[in-house]
Amino acid sequence: MPHTDLTRGGTRLAIVGTGRLGTAIADALSAAEPFELSGPLGRGADAAGCDAALLCVPDREIAAAASAVGPGVIVGHCSGATTLEPLAPHEAFSLHPLMTVSGHGADFRGATAAIDAGTDRAMELARLIAQALHMNVVHVAPEDRVAYHAAASIASNFLVTLEEAAERLGATAGITREMLAPLVRATVENWVELGAERALTGPVARGDEATVGAQREAVKERAPELLTMFDGLTAATRELAGVTHG
Repeated sequence: MPHTDLTRGGTRLAIVGTGRLGTAIADALSAAEPFELSGPLGRGADAAGCDAALLCVPDREIAAAASAVGPGVIVGHCSGATTLEPLAPHEAFSLHPLMTVSGHGADFRGATAAIDAGTDRAMELARLIAQALHMNVVHVAPEDRVAYHAAASIASNFLVTLEEAAERLGATAGITREMLAPLVRATVENWVELGAERALTGPVARGDEATVGAQREAVKERAPELLTMFDGLTAATRELAGVTHG
């Protein structure tokens, strides 16, 4: 394929992958400059007639999906933790939206895209896709990708696990997810605005060990499967608050 000038518009981009992410990205790019969009296409698509292909497939499927793409096509993936190696021998890039995508889709505007690329042209393509999605861009080097993705998992996946634990314990006292939601939203907004140390409140931050001890007994009695999590988070919160136990 001749070296397409990606900045002149009309770049033919195939979205490969019909799951949540592929569908959401295709929807967001459907009317975006400078792309002529194809897809979302099923796994195994060869992206024939396209200048580039963006693989929105599970990490374990990236290499197989890349191998199906024809020669001369710039190929990217959307994995957070994966390097460019599974895309060889294609000219390669990666673009991972630092955003959760549900069955209802996603609004990428204002979120960050972690990008990397093997060539200047592929890097420019990654930037253009992020720009079309109205995303901010950060370059994450190969050696940093697993740590980056672990941070994303803590911020998103682990938060959901934690809130499920709160919901489970709260249910024993007649407290619902809807009742907890305003507290969670306010806490996240305070963290965003103030940072963790200034946003922290509650008995651990106050050094109120009597209340912490009473809470621990309630967890032990009503949801003992959560006790290890409670103890670990209590210790981590003491460290954040600079509180010495005892």
